[in-house]
Amino acid sequence: MTEQFTTEFAGDGTWSEESDWEVLDLEDGSDGESHVPVPTLAVVGRPNVGKSTLVNRIIGRREAVVEDIPGVTRDRVSYEANWSGRRFMVQDTGGWEPDAKGLQQSVARQAELAMQTADAILLVVDAVVGATATDEAVAKVLRRSKTPVLLVANKVDDGRTESEVAALWSLGLGQPHSVSATHGRGTGDLLDEVLAALPETPREGIPGGGPRRVALVGKPNVGKSSLLNKLSGDERSVVHNVAGTTVDPVDSIVELGGRPWRFVDTAGLRKRVSHASGAEFYASLRTKSAIEAAEVAILLIDASEPISEQDLRVLSMVADAGRALVIAFNKWDLVDEDRRLQLDREVDRDLVRVPWAQRVNISAQTGRAVQKLVPALDTALESWDKRIPTGRLNTWLKEVIAATPPPMRGGRLPRVMFATQAGTRPPTFVLFTTGFLEAGYRRFLERRLREEFNFDGSPVRISVRVREKRERRSR
Repeated sequence: MTEQFTTEFAGDGTWSEESDWEVLDLEDGSDGESHVPVPTLAVVGRPNVGKSTLVNRIIGRREAVVEDIPGVTRDRVSYEANWSGRRFMVQDTGGWEPDAKGLQQSVARQAELAMQTADAILLVVDAVVGATATDEAVAKVLRRSKTPVLLVANKVDDGRTESEVAALWSLGLGQPHSVSATHGRGTGDLLDEVLAALPETPREGIPGGGPRRVALVGKPNVGKSSLLNKLSGDERSVVHNVAGTTVDPVDSIVELGGRPWRFVDTAGLRKRVSHASGAEFYASLRTKSAIEAAEVAILLIDASEPISEQDLRVLSMVADAGRALVIAFNKWDLVDEDRRLQLDREVDRDLVRVPWAQRVNISAQTGRAVQKLVPALDTALESWDKRIPTGRLNTWLKEVIAATPPPMRGGRLPRVMFATQAGTRPPTFVLFTTGFLEAGYRRFLERRLREEFNFDGSPVRISVRVREKRERRSR
């Protein structure tokens, strides 16, 4: 049901009781996003052959982090693409090497999982360098696969490199498709071939529809990827004790509580965006975009260490974006009694901006209490979506103001004439008054609003529109 009220706004945020009313539609529209399952295209190859550049070219925007050093991409990262009116997912992967050790071994495992689950595969080879031993090892694996494989010869910037492409027939994957991911040369013809290779529907459909979007955020090495892997029961993200392993946001559908959720594992923020450079700069922008695209964020804080400036910076990013919030104190298995007392003091001191946030103590490593995240997410999202009927809101507000009037300003007592909820996601309220309301009184009203209508887990925004007195115009 659309809820309306009538008023006339001045450009300075005031309102008038004159004639010539403007009708303002306050219905909160949903994004109406379609969640029909679509096929997936995996882009694989050895490090630094231009996979992420090609992914950006396919999706038509700069999403995948690109830098002129090998090994920037580490996880399998999904992006939505559209070509000739047909939607599909593109999965960027880290460089695949057959004899990788340590962190690179985890990266290679993610690429292998992408190859196993995709509906079609692009194997990207550097046409300038030619087929290497690593390319031959990847091709050997893909020749045994039942999934359609397209061989892409990248970095063919002009006709002089075309003669080198023919040598790639030796990989046994059919005709090499010459492209220049940097300049876009040949990518249109390649995408036509991709559509021909992709099935109409994916091998594995997503159960249900409309998964809620959750961003996993926090400083580096706090356990975001470990938590995603624990929730999914699968290695969706590369986990390593090197801080900053995740660079791109990793998008995963996870079934929890019998429902699908779309989780995004983001890069840990270690510096201010203005001080970051290279891949770290772009990763920070991707993290901010992931928060803005999410409905609710899970902020992971290392409970075994003091709350840091980085934690508070990420917290501010979520609060400024107006997203629902769950704070997960991770590594709780490492917290003793003394640390718990100290943490209570830190919460009272440092998290004063978000006393409304849901809090859960977990251990991503052992799985302790991770099941409590779903009820916390449900509560936060219910609050984020909540709408209060205008009549009930004004009846409640009249009682609160009668019991505790606003402070006088300039010798006059401001009156609240009317209130309405202007939107949800987050809940936003507008008060129409005869005078300015002090910030302290607005905080008082927010606190009472939360107590009465239960907005746990969601920010609440209150704005004031002050009536502007105008002399009636002669007609």
